Amino acid sequence: MQMTARHREYWQRNLRITGILLAIWFFVTFVIGYFARDLSFNFFGWPFSFWVGAQGALVVYVALIWFYAHYMNKLDQEYGVAEED
Repeated sequence: MQMTARHREYWQRNLRITGILLAIWFFVTFVIGYFARDLSFNFFGWPFSFWVGAQGALVVYVALIWFYAHYMNKLDQEYGVAEED
């Protein structure tokens, strides 16, 4: 099956947002998590390293999932491939 230019554009936008969100996930999971112990200040009454591990990363993950679903719904509607309700 030959992909049209519109298909390629759709997948390029999909892959671009997926790559950006994966980079954010990697940064939150590994970079901030690794260096959190060195950041010795309180955040909402808890040590920052504890907060990142216990709550902060999870909040970011949920936000990433929500943003991806919202973005892809809009993209699907823009390209006419949205599912019917």
